[in-house]
Amino acid sequence: MITKGQKINERYEIIRSIGEGGMANVYLGYDTILDRNVAIKILRGDLSTDEKFVRRFQREALSASSLSHQNIVEMYDVGEDDGIYYIVMEYIEGQTLKQLLKRRGALTLSESIDIMLQLTDGMAHAHDSYIIHRDLKPQNIMIQDDGQIKITDFGIAMALNSTQLTQTNSVMGSVHYLPPEQAAGKGSTIKSDIYSMGIIFYELLTGELPFKGENAVEIALKQMKEAIPDIHEDNASIPMSVYNIVLKSTAKNPKNRYSDAKEMHSDLLTALDDDRINEEKYSYPYPEHEENTKTIRKLENMEEDSERIASKIEEKENKKSKKLIIILSSIAAFIVVCFLVVIFVIPKATAPKSVKVPSVKNMTVSKAEKTLQEKGFEVETKIKTVYDSDVKKGYVVKTDPESGRTIKQGSKITIYKSLGVKKYTLDDYVGKTYTEVSNELDSYGIKVSIEKVDPDNTNCKFIGQDMIIWQSLASGSKVKSGDSISLKMLNSVNFPNFSGQTQNEVSNWANNNCVTLNVEYQETTDTAFIDKVINQSRPTGATVKNNDEITIKIGTKATIKEEEKPTKKPEYECVSKTDETDIKALNTDGTCPTGYDKKEKK
Repeated sequence: MITKGQKINERYEIIRSIGEGGMANVYLGYDTILDRNVAIKILRGDLSTDEKFVRRFQREALSASSLSHQNIVEMYDVGEDDGIYYIVMEYIEGQTLKQLLKRRGALTLSESIDIMLQLTDGMAHAHDSYIIHRDLKPQNIMIQDDGQIKITDFGIAMALNSTQLTQTNSVMGSVHYLPPEQAAGKGSTIKSDIYSMGIIFYELLTGELPFKGENAVEIALKQMKEAIPDIHEDNASIPMSVYNIVLKSTAKNPKNRYSDAKEMHSDLLTALDDDRINEEKYSYPYPEHEENTKTIRKLENMEEDSERIASKIEEKENKKSKKLIIILSSIAAFIVVCFLVVIFVIPKATAPKSVKVPSVKNMTVSKAEKTLQEKGFEVETKIKTVYDSDVKKGYVVKTDPESGRTIKQGSKITIYKSLGVKKYTLDDYVGKTYTEVSNELDSYGIKVSIEKVDPDNTNCKFIGQDMIIWQSLASGSKVKSGDSISLKMLNSVNFPNFSGQTQNEVSNWANNNCVTLNVEYQETTDTAFIDKVINQSRPTGATVKNNDEITIKIGTKATIKEEEKPTKKPEYECVSKTDETDIKALNTDGTCPTGYDKKEKK
């Protein structure tokens, strides 16, 4: 018998029972060495002497210990203490998926797909390790407040590469999620888990189980014989692409299902893509029922036998019922009297007193617990923590309900312990704009002082306006709310009017403001702009960043060309070969008479 306060292996203290299973019971425990709450699964006492069940329990530990995934409950420790076989696991705060479905019914499409993506991701990891769960159902899936799921209870998981497991392993999972091949007494495969996940997906989308019946045999028969109900009867807005995932994963014939959890996961990822929403209905490539015909007949005979037996029992019970009427009438009268006493008399006599919650601020946790317990309150085993600048680290900050409130004795109170002053680590802000940095510093409660400096040739590597070029506290420094930091930033740079200034004047400005200067030349007849700026690439007042390029044009004296003189055509005459004084005019055809030479006139 496991009792509250009992220690397992001188380390794990039992706090309370949190669940019972066919093979083991689960308790909330406290790890006294690592100071954390844990879940402890303990093999039932009536089974701990059964060698077969002990081996199965130990196999669970060995198979589960190899799994490390964000969607699978982590296992911390396994052992045996004085005949008590136990496994220590991660304690998950939250509710089971089954509890969520009972409370809300069908989930939204996006919620359902998100849960299935996590489930298939976790199971893909298990299948990669050659481990089959064999008992997937919403009762074995925890969901935390942030929406993350955790797969629990690999209690009947089977290692595919284990040679010790045989077909004598009993099927302990719920028949509502039982694959047809398991109902037929055949071995489980990875595709058996695919079927169970398909049934879970159907339940998430509709809020209902696909197959119901008066007993396990009837439900098993439906799992083997009947097709999955049309999901559109419950919700016509569900896309065909999503319905196809349900159809493919819940196929009776394993050949028609997904080959593994990864394939199902990939299909879920794209189910809501525009090009898939209205895809055609999935058609099974292989016959669905041929493999299980003999088993279905056996189960139908079992169902008929159970109905005949139930009929005979009912007939005998009718004979006895008349004799019982008189006895039951007397008992009913007595119960009414007792009921009145319980409703009206006992509550007034036993009602707990109302007590004001005392202030335990600045006390140690142990002293605060003792103070609250002396007042008749029950203290939550998990101590919560908060940052507080006024209360020393490790001491109590507050309680919930808070001090001063009047509540019933026996109420649970949560203690909040101080983590001290919250410290933050500064980043390297140099080279970032103030807009980027301000939100972070504001969230820390840091006081910021700003100094703006003009750009010069020492900070040319910084480009842009509002650029931080220096911080008073180095990157990695620890700060708390109320601390101060100084930042230096670059001033804005406006482009001046350089018209009429010399190239040297513009060059000096460019060097001081880390601007690249390009110079071009242009002739001008205006003597006032000779060797001066006559044009600039940016207008006056324009914002210029460090390392930008600008272009100016410098005026040069225009070259004045002389007018070209008209070319004079040469004139010719005829000169005697024997007497140069004897000159005659050219013939009309431009030739000279015989004995005369053609010469240019002087």
